[in-house]
Amino acid sequence: MAQDADDDLLFIEEDHSTDDESAPDYCWRILIVDDDRDVHEATEFALSGVEILGRRLQLIHAYSGREAIAVLERENDIAVVLLDVVMESDDAGLKTVEAIRQELMLFNIRIILRTGQPGQAPEADTIARYDINDYKTKSELTHARLYATLTSAIRSYNQLQRLDESRKGLEKIVAASNQFIAEKGLHAFAEGVITQLAGLIGVAPEGLVCAASGEDADHPDQFRVIAAAGRYSHLIQHRLEEIDNLHIARSLNQALRNHYSTVGRRDITLYFRKNNEEGFAAYIESAEPIREIDQHLLEVFCTNIALCAKNIDLVTELRRDALMDRQVALPNRNALVIELDRRIQAGGTGEVVALVDIDQFAATNDMLGHHYGDALLSATAQRLRVLYDSSVYVARVAGDAFALAGPGRLLDSASIHRLFAPPFLIDDIDHAVSVCLGIAPLDGCADGQDVLKNAYVALRRAKALGIGQSLTFSPDIGQAARERTTLLRDLRQAFERRELSIVYQPQIDLSTGKIIGAEALLRWKHPSGEFIPPDRFIPIAEQSGLIVAMGRWLLPEALRTLKRFQQAGFEHLRMAVNVSSIQLRQPSFLDFVNETLAETGTSPNFLELEITESIALEGLEAMIALLTSLRSQGIRIAIDDFGTGYSSLNYLERLPIDHLKIDRSFVLSLAASERGARIVRTIAMLGAELNVKTVAEGVENQGIGDQLRDFGCDAAQGYHYAYPMEEAEFLRWLKEHA
Repeated sequence: MAQDADDDLLFIEEDHSTDDESAPDYCWRILIVDDDRDVHEATEFALSGVEILGRRLQLIHAYSGREAIAVLERENDIAVVLLDVVMESDDAGLKTVEAIRQELMLFNIRIILRTGQPGQAPEADTIARYDINDYKTKSELTHARLYATLTSAIRSYNQLQRLDESRKGLEKIVAASNQFIAEKGLHAFAEGVITQLAGLIGVAPEGLVCAASGEDADHPDQFRVIAAAGRYSHLIQHRLEEIDNLHIARSLNQALRNHYSTVGRRDITLYFRKNNEEGFAAYIESAEPIREIDQHLLEVFCTNIALCAKNIDLVTELRRDALMDRQVALPNRNALVIELDRRIQAGGTGEVVALVDIDQFAATNDMLGHHYGDALLSATAQRLRVLYDSSVYVARVAGDAFALAGPGRLLDSASIHRLFAPPFLIDDIDHAVSVCLGIAPLDGCADGQDVLKNAYVALRRAKALGIGQSLTFSPDIGQAARERTTLLRDLRQAFERRELSIVYQPQIDLSTGKIIGAEALLRWKHPSGEFIPPDRFIPIAEQSGLIVAMGRWLLPEALRTLKRFQQAGFEHLRMAVNVSSIQLRQPSFLDFVNETLAETGTSPNFLELEITESIALEGLEAMIALLTSLRSQGIRIAIDDFGTGYSSLNYLERLPIDHLKIDRSFVLSLAASERGARIVRTIAMLGAELNVKTVAEGVENQGIGDQLRDFGCDAAQGYHYAYPMEEAEFLRWLKEHA
């Protein structure tokens, strides 16, 4: 026996003196398929001057899956394809594999998948279905590893090619490779090996034994029989020392200890390397001497099966990742859907799924650090797993969201909330935690995806109500969610078709009665003829992110209109435009405002941006810096709907603002109650103390306007002065009331 450093299996050295691979002009042809030219150059550099099995390498290049197929259609004798997983599409690599195997019918060519991200590994059934021979991340393929990987693949290809010309048994080898990579675990793999070995060399599966090495291969008692056939089948799970046939025990022991294969006159012991430390061995006895050609077949078989054995861990990892969340050792969303499908098919009567979302997890995680967040997730998983019996299925479905599936009598909202009443002990400190719940029954659902979708709808509604809330899905809630989805779709279409419009409402100085500005307001007339109020479509636009594009259209339109008003003689009119906190978070927002001012020829002094109190929750320091930059240019800043959101004197005193806009709900209650009057009076006084002007919204009669003026309010807008108007009508109104 001689050792070849590039081979996972050690066989009697073959005599290659008559092989044509020594010819200087003969080479191995390698097809590199990757859309990144740097990868091609790096691979060329790594393989420069390399010879494998006495032949130089010829590299052929393709930059997409389609180009690779075209190359393979016209070129012959390509031995190995180094194939990128993600190219012109996320599954371009797998589609290319499918075309190579199923359309071009190229079964001998070796395929090595490469990717920049481990998470892009193909699924186990894909590896099996398309005969993918190896999978590596690009970072793994150093010069040495690339050489070793190609050597193994080329040797396999060469043996397949030679056998293809001389023996039909090659088809069994390829079929065996495909079968084994799909086996679930080493035991099933080993059982398949002994069956295929028997069929390959034409012996009855009588004297066949597979044994595997454990974690400590230095101790013989760690070697156990993992598969056996015929008269040795009773030895499964026995230690090798318990085998009554000393020759078999000794042969397997030597193979497992020394990591090599041996060929006897009427038997053969094959060693299959699983990794550097572990492997398994198969002993085959035959009534007749094993022919030389069968020995060659077994060598090729071992080369292919060794490649499959290397992928056992990969396949196991893929299966585990597909169904398990490693961080908290719970089933993941995929596993939950499978479990829900099973329960629905079994009837699912009276069962529910409850989504448990930890309140303010992201903010707490940022404040206390990721160590705390990870510890809280693990503690939550542990508490749920321990406190529920086997009738309740516990899973983690997202970052801080867990799922419970089981009888509704056990998973009512009150019971689940009680689980979180005791604080969590993390780093020797008690931490109180609350959760929001979304509960959905399995009854009436078509599958697990359906019930999970309903639970998510309920959870979103519960979170919108505040912390510690819970909601159970109902047909009404489902209908409301569908209506919101439809409304968002219609809003997108309306925006794309420019069906949204802008109206303008004047702002009046209460002390002089003069018109000092206008507020630009979005309006949407649905194709059905219904006017959709802003409080319905603006939140949807914000949640979907559409508000950013809408804002990029609204501001230039409003400022162009302002320019026309000023050219008509109203030089001192200013324009107020509402800006969402989502827009403010855009890195390019400041540049966008400056570019719009320059494009429309508008002085910054005539622009007022209205923001809401919620910006205090968006990272106060960053917002202060942004607003300071805007205000330093002369742009006015107003807090809209003041008093209805996150009101804090601390943040209010620090924000660079010019106006406080008193929400119309307070103004409307002013005449109805003394409490309403006190709130408005207090806001007006607060504005005076902070040296900012106050603007009241929703003024509907002169009496309220007079009262606001008496309180010290500076300006007002509302139906008493004018309804929101389109540009032409607003201009006529200006001329009449100038």
